[in-house]
Amino acid sequence: MTMFVPTLAPALFFSTGLLLGLSLLTATPIYAEPTDELVQKISTHVVKVQVALANGAYGLGSGVVVAKDQVVTNCHVIANAVSVSVNTNNENYSASALKSDWHHDLCILKTEGLIAPATNIGSSENLKYEQPVYTVGFASFSPRPNGTFGFVKGLYPMDDSVVIRASNAFRLGDSGGGMFDEAGNLVGIITVKSPGRNAFYYNMSVEWVKKLLNQPEQSVTSMSELAFWAESEEKWPFFMRVVQPLKTENWAELNKIAAQWAEKEPNTIEALYYCAVAEYSLKNTAYAELHLKQVVATNSNHASALYYLGLIAEQNGKRIEALNMVAALNVLDITAANDLKSAMGIKVE
Repeated sequence: MTMFVPTLAPALFFSTGLLLGLSLLTATPIYAEPTDELVQKISTHVVKVQVALANGAYGLGSGVVVAKDQVVTNCHVIANAVSVSVNTNNENYSASALKSDWHHDLCILKTEGLIAPATNIGSSENLKYEQPVYTVGFASFSPRPNGTFGFVKGLYPMDDSVVIRASNAFRLGDSGGGMFDEAGNLVGIITVKSPGRNAFYYNMSVEWVKKLLNQPEQSVTSMSELAFWAESEEKWPFFMRVVQPLKTENWAELNKIAAQWAEKEPNTIEALYYCAVAEYSLKNTAYAELHLKQVVATNSNHASALYYLGLIAEQNGKRIEALNMVAALNVLDITAANDLKSAMGIKVE
């Protein structure tokens, strides 16, 4: 069974048709990495979360200051702790109370007297596929926050908001850190990854953080509960259930799960996309192309769907159509563009 991996760092304990010119084939992506000034500003909002357990062991995670004396982190970071503190600028602040949303793995710590600026909270629901995002956390016991630049790769409807998948990799200790947009607004909370190489990285919605700010406080040592991703596999949302058959190339199983997803959530384009991936791999190309075109009609920034449409066009002898997909991907996702070029026999510079 696939086990999704939280990014809490254990410290001494175990836990977790137009003809295109060559200029289009080498088009420059429209994004730019964040400036040093923005990175520095973002980092001031991210703090280290330290926990102590009853057996004398310690654990480490990250958090983001979301209001005066209020730090959001992942609930799995502080689960079963006997005490919790927040560290910023080499100063420790004890957490005196907790607001919890265990299901979405989001907890807000009350840390009176905390000297750190609160971030501006943006919107997870306004994010777009391939939008640049920047994640910051305290990975691998680093004394300073570390940042990773990447792009939104998936937005999965869940409850009344979305779970965000991005290309930003994160490591042990990053749990509870922040995902920020190009303007420096907090748009997600680093939470959990799929196991193995080429992992999928998931971030929780800030819409849930906004709601949690208005919830009543409770004891920091309150009884912990399981997050949705830590439940048994049959209770997982579909976007988690498709990962194992996708990674192991069990296309029949992927097709089965994706079809169930599409039936239950007919307006979720990711369900159609995974149906198409399975159909393409099972050589049901006509159905795959139909579903991929439906995905792109709804979301023209869906780079993975464009990649598969390019493959299908090339295989069907529609070279110009395939080149159109290359041109689109050159703007959205240069890695996918290069992969498609290679599949088409075009030299990658």
